Amino acid sequence: MRIIARMNVGGPAVQVTGLMRGFNASEFDQRLYTGFCAADEADYLETTATDVKGFRIVGFGRRVNLTADIQAFVAMVKEIRNFKPQIIHTHTAKAGFLGRIASLVSLQPSIRVHTFHGHLLSGYFGPFKRFLVITAEKILAVFTDQLLSVGNRVRQDLLAVGIGSPRKFGLMPPGLEIRKISGKRESQEFYGLQTQTLQCAFIGRVTRIKRPDRFLDVVAEVAKRKLNIEFFIAGDGELLEKCRARINHENLPIRILGWQSDIEKLLAAADMLVLTSDNEGTPLSLIQAGMVGLPVVTTNVGSVSEVVLDGVTGIITTLNIQEIADALEKLANNKALREQLGRAAQGFTLANFGVQRLVHDHEELYKKLLSSRTKS
Repeated sequence: MRIIARMNVGGPAVQVTGLMRGFNASEFDQRLYTGFCAADEADYLETTATDVKGFRIVGFGRRVNLTADIQAFVAMVKEIRNFKPQIIHTHTAKAGFLGRIASLVSLQPSIRVHTFHGHLLSGYFGPFKRFLVITAEKILAVFTDQLLSVGNRVRQDLLAVGIGSPRKFGLMPPGLEIRKISGKRESQEFYGLQTQTLQCAFIGRVTRIKRPDRFLDVVAEVAKRKLNIEFFIAGDGELLEKCRARINHENLPIRILGWQSDIEKLLAAADMLVLTSDNEGTPLSLIQAGMVGLPVVTTNVGSVSEVVLDGVTGIITTLNIQEIADALEKLANNKALREQLGRAAQGFTLANFGVQRLVHDHEELYKKLLSSRTKS
């Protein structure tokens, strides 16, 4: 039983989709339980993974709502009792909280696994709420058979505040696949982008933790330096309209494309990618960019340094606006460097972050956990 609060477009949804598609159906009867996306989010099951079946839980979603959350919790307990899964695997924070408690309340002898696709330790809450989150995760970790993290930095951050133990905490890096990409000129013309100008992509949710305001500051600095770079935003979120207003007011060289389902065509239109987040797990946009041979400029947050090798496959910076702009200027002025980093990124990401590896590692983990439970 795989539980995720919502399948909004993003890293966790891509990972869960890969697992749902890739598992050996003759060995595993797996079912996906999820909630509903908010109005400003695209639902991955409806837009891209239309072949993946998900059981919808009413009340389950992004926002904290006591009435809706209780409704979702009760429904989850009923589903667990009906399905009687040997393994319950929760993904993301809210699903991990409600799903693991529902597992305990259901009184089913299920093995509990939880994946941290990132964490809520920084950039989300004030000190008191952060304390509550840490306390809840510490307690839940005691009743979880296996904890997983998408990156070592994320795991170390969680261990440092006392969540879980090294013995119980494993690594499960992301895995995905990239289809054949379109030609650059064709893709740029499709999105209405200028073909004679370098195009830099910002891909992801336009939400506070991704710091689109920092991205706009960087673009303003790049424009001031009169570099041959234009930018596009591919994504949606609650801050998109605020960004649109500033882009129009300051006449920034940015096109807003909104959410796009064809990631290969989108990446083909870019010459480089920038990430300006305050907090990340293991960003799939960086892996996807690497797989198609794009150099990236990214802030040094979460497990970014496990996906991007600084100076080898991309450039990692601090959160400083000038430093990010410097890195983009370096790439803009050196075609040979862009090509060198792109080739290295493609080789590195294809070798380490394929979906087949992700599926195999999960299947082997489940078999190991079931074997250990049987022996005990």
